[in-house]
Amino acid sequence: MDRSTLYPVVALLLAVCSLSPTSLAEAVHCDLQPVDNEALSQLDLTVQMSKQNGTRAREVLLVLDLDKTVHLRLQAPGIPLQLAYNHQHVITDMPQGVSAVPLTASRSQVLTWAGSKGAITSVAELNDPKNILLRLDPAPRSPSSCNLQPNMDMGHRLEWWPHTEGLVRGCGLEGVAGHKEAHILRVLPGSEARPRTVTVEVKLSCTSGDPDAVLILQGPPYVSWLIDANHNMKIRATGNYSIKIFPGKSFREEHLVLPDTPQGLLEEAQRLNASKVASFVEVPLASAISLQASSCGGLQTSPTPEQTTPLKETCNEGLLMSLLQPNCSDDTMTLELKKNLMWSLKCDISSLTFLDPRCQAEDRGDQLVLHSTYSSCGMKVTESVVNNEVVVSLLSSSSLQRKAVQCIDMKSLSFQLGLYLTPQYLQASNAIELGQQGFVQVSMSPPTPEIMPKLDSCQLDLKPEADTVELIQNQAAKGSCVSLLDASPHGVMRFSFLLRGYMVPTPKAGTLSCTVAMRLGTSSLVRRTVSMRLNIVSPDMPGKTLVLPAVLGITFGAFLIGALLTAALWYIYSHTRPPSKREPVVAVAAPASSESSSTNHSIGSTQSTPCSTSSMA
Repeated sequence: MDRSTLYPVVALLLAVCSLSPTSLAEAVHCDLQPVDNEALSQLDLTVQMSKQNGTRAREVLLVLDLDKTVHLRLQAPGIPLQLAYNHQHVITDMPQGVSAVPLTASRSQVLTWAGSKGAITSVAELNDPKNILLRLDPAPRSPSSCNLQPNMDMGHRLEWWPHTEGLVRGCGLEGVAGHKEAHILRVLPGSEARPRTVTVEVKLSCTSGDPDAVLILQGPPYVSWLIDANHNMKIRATGNYSIKIFPGKSFREEHLVLPDTPQGLLEEAQRLNASKVASFVEVPLASAISLQASSCGGLQTSPTPEQTTPLKETCNEGLLMSLLQPNCSDDTMTLELKKNLMWSLKCDISSLTFLDPRCQAEDRGDQLVLHSTYSSCGMKVTESVVNNEVVVSLLSSSSLQRKAVQCIDMKSLSFQLGLYLTPQYLQASNAIELGQQGFVQVSMSPPTPEIMPKLDSCQLDLKPEADTVELIQNQAAKGSCVSLLDASPHGVMRFSFLLRGYMVPTPKAGTLSCTVAMRLGTSSLVRRTVSMRLNIVSPDMPGKTLVLPAVLGITFGAFLIGALLTAALWYIYSHTRPPSKREPVVAVAAPASSESSSTNHSIGSTQSTPCSTSSMA
């Protein structure tokens, strides 16, 4: 496999899960447990690629592997992106220009699966991400190998922000009186020791002056700190640090060495007379870290309690409706709604129906299933598109929620596959010669404006004499001998390929097959495969027949050569023959007595008509 012809692959192995608490020290009693939050996580993923001298951006395959279901908001402006994911773990409205690829590999086989699609340019495994910004190189270099390294610094290429639930720890320090608080931030070393600046934003909810607090920043020696705090506090930091409100000034405590273990940092806070560790955070090397605390040490007085009514949690109706995605078969539309996701959105559904209220969803234990054939439940079929509405009734709302759903009626569509030997696509052929260029056309009828088919894959099966030739894979040309051509005005898909001229043993026939992928709005991806049988003609095959374009070409060439040869001979003849000399004409008058004699005259006489006169020269 020529890996240089494949498009780059970026794999994001996102472990969307909460981290278990780590023991800070045996002498410290921190009774903090991760919050059991079953709410549907939201992941914002932005992919950027810089433009390069007006050249077309390369197509990129982004592999997204997750541990639990997330609502994905994807942005990839101007990038020909293919997103591979498990549809059971990702709920998303695919933006324009992004195509979905089903991810069928298990966690242990993801890298192997991605490597079969193209050269892997980068891999990242993130814990509980909330926002991801991925910057791609327009002309990436394919590494010779892919070795995963922990805490790898990807620099400007990858920036991400995690969810903070369960990552902050706190506890009380025994034997220390007072109300002084300590906020401890420990940054773990990265895989590359180069100078880095970490921005630390500290926000404390203090309304009555600055708190009695100390900020302890511990990290690798090559890390410097930029502190942005909304209150004054004592600072203890390894290396240089600067404060945002004093630009240009850098501070450093000489001979200060902070311990690099959790137990040592707790002892340092105790030595600074802190009675409470309000926050203890350990994070990998990052460019920006935000700390927020609601407590404010001994200066914060508690307000007078007021009688309040707790806010009632309301259903996220918009996110609930986005979970309702139709799955389409040849004659059935099905929608599934998992109950655990519904409950995580605080939604209680009293009914789930199609436009026809008699078509109710079935309760199958862990999910609600709504399904119908294309001929019932208010389905309307127009131009090969099946339309209906999903109606949701919530206990918390008096108004009904509606969402339009669509499927493709595949039974009303037909697909045609044709091979041509000229780019004009005039005469179809069922034979191709080794070393010859073929032009393939795939069409759908009847053409439907709402359905835009795409060539997902094509291949030429030459077995048993030769291996299968991959022409198109994941909507991208495979190799330099295959070219995707512009579609016709009617949406007909076209491409060309050059068949290899030498094969041993020589194949005599093959099967050309293409898979067409279609998606309609938010419906599931539908694929159909169309194929045709081809005869393979070898250049040295005895008794091989010529195809019609070759016959016409030979006939026209012979006619043109004959016409040119005739014109050349006439030109030579007309310019090389000797010029002829004309003799003077002598008119002889016959005597009157011989008018009735013979009409035969000697040379030098002329014969006149009865109405003409003659004279003597």
